[in-house]
Amino acid sequence: MIEVRNITCSYGKHSVLKGISFASGPSDCVGILGNNGAGKSTLVTAINRILKPQGGTVLIDGKDVEKMGRTERAQNIAYVAQKNDMKETTVYDAVLLGRKPYFKWGVGDEDHRKTEEILKRLSLEGLKMRSVDSLSGGEAQKVMLARAMVQEPRLLLLDEPTSNLDPKNQYEMMKEVRSLAEEKSISVFVVIHDLNLALRYCNRFLLLKGGEVYSYGDESTITERALWDVYGINATLLRDKSRVVAIIE
Repeated sequence: MIEVRNITCSYGKHSVLKGISFASGPSDCVGILGNNGAGKSTLVTAINRILKPQGGTVLIDGKDVEKMGRTERAQNIAYVAQKNDMKETTVYDAVLLGRKPYFKWGVGDEDHRKTEEILKRLSLEGLKMRSVDSLSGGEAQKVMLARAMVQEPRLLLLDEPTSNLDPKNQYEMMKEVRSLAEEKSISVFVVIHDLNLALRYCNRFLLLKGGEVYSYGDESTITERALWDVYGINATLLRDKSRVVAIIE
C-alpha cells in the first residue's frame, strides 16, 4: 500500500501543492491529470524526495519514506524523468545502473541476470551495446523504463513518459507499464496529458486543480463536469463495458 498524506510544497511564497492526499494498492496505475501548473510534476518529485516538501508524509507499506536511507529509498521507489541523463552510456550500462541499490562489493551475477532479463522483456537486447544518445526517442524511453524496473521498486514514478513519442510508441509504452505493474504487483504513478491514453491504461485517476485534489478514484471520477472544471474543455464521454473514450469538442 502506498499512502500520500497531506503533501504541501511551495516555491518561495508561491504555494504549489496544498495538502495532497491519496492512496494506492499493488498493481494500481494512477494517472495524475490536470492543466500545466497544477502541480503534477512537483508532486512526483516530492514523493521521491528529489524535492523536499514543506509538509506531509509518504508511506510505503506503512514505512515513512523520509525515514528511509538513500539505498532503501532507491530499492522502494524508481523515477523516470521527462528527459534522460544517460546520453553517453551504453544501453546495457544504463540499465545495469538501476541495480546500484543492490550492489554489495560490486556488480554481481544476479545484477547481470536481471539486467539481461529486462532487456529481453522490453525487446532491447539488440541495442544493448549502442549508446543511449544514438537511439530514437521511443527506444531511449524504453531504456529509462528498463533501468527503473530493474530496481524492482514498490512504487514507479513516471513524469510524462510519452510526451516525445509518436502514437504507436505512446500506446506500446503505456501497455508495457500497465503489464509490468500487474505482473510485479507494484504501484505506478504517471503524470500524463493524453486523457484517452490515461483512460485506456490507468485504473485510478488523480485530478489536480490549482495544487489541490479535485477528485481521486476509478474511471467513474472522470465525468464531463470534471473535465470542464479541471481543464476548461467541453467533452463527451462514450462508455461501454470495457473502456471510456473522451471526445473533445
